[in-house]
Amino acid sequence: MSAWPHGAPKVGDCASMTRTVSAEDIVRFTDLSGDRNPLHYDQELAASTRFGGIVVQGGVTSAILNAVVAERLPGPGTVFLEVSWRFTAPVRPGDEITGEVEVTGVRQDKPISTLATITHAVAPAPPVWPSLNQTP
Repeated sequence: MSAWPHGAPKVGDCASMTRTVSAEDIVRFTDLSGDRNPLHYDQELAASTRFGGIVVQGGVTSAILNAVVAERLPGPGTVFLEVSWRFTAPVRPGDEITGEVEVTGVRQDKPISTLATITHAVAPAPPVWPSLNQTP
């Protein structure tokens, strides 16, 4: 396999992926990690915290960045060597998350790049119900 299957990335190259997080993702991540924090399962307890409800594990949220890096940019064969992420807002089941990657540096002597990463979530919009008091 080539060091850069899609060709060497260039500074400024960007890629992203989007998916909707589900309650099943919490269960699968718990099975994988053993993270049984009640913030992820206990609606009553989670509602009484500053988060105000069930929160998806950070590993579920950051996993989309692994997918972007491995599948899109730089691409197959890529792994993170070092990460530093901050989680600034809760992600909940039903939220749509987007992971974005931008190349900020590329080494010339080795197939190593520096990436800026961000993940953001958008909560689903509440349904809009037509008013029953409208006249045509």
